[in-house]
Parts: sequence; structure tokens; C-alpha cells
Amino acid sequence: MNKDILLLNIDKIHTTKMGVDRIKRNLKLDRDDVVEYCKDKIMNKDCYIYKQGKNWYCEVDNIKITVNSYSYTIITAHMI
Repeated sequence: MNKDILLLNIDKIHTTKMGVDRIKRNLKLDRDDVVEYCKDKIMNKDCYIYKQGKNWYCEVDNIKITVNSYSYTIITAHMI
């Protein structure tokens, strides 16, 4: 799949309240704008973006962000 699809829809990326809490916990973030944080990571020119099944995976700076390819919901993010 072409990663440009994800980048063209960057404005649709969002998460749930539970997603915010999960991302903050997993990445040890002390900030509330986790969606903007993730978008910045995804738009980083060094970000490796690939699609597997129904999800996009974005890897950069030892972080892996999982985004649902239909709803553009950030499901989770982990340190790798």
C-alpha cells in the first residue's frame, strides 16, 4: 500500500479517551496533545510507514504507532 494515502488523510487521525491514556502510558508522555505528537511522528520524513491487514504501522524514533486504516483512529503506540 502507498503510505501517501495515510499522509493525505493526516487531518482525519484521532484517538479515543482510552487511546490517549494508553498512548501516554506506553510512551511515558507527560502531555495531553498525544494526537498532535503522533501526527508529528508520522509526518517525520524518516518515519517508516507500512500497511498490514486493516492497520497502518508507523515506526520512527524507537516508537511504533498503530492506526486503523478505515477510521484513522490511533489504536496504540509503543516503544520498540
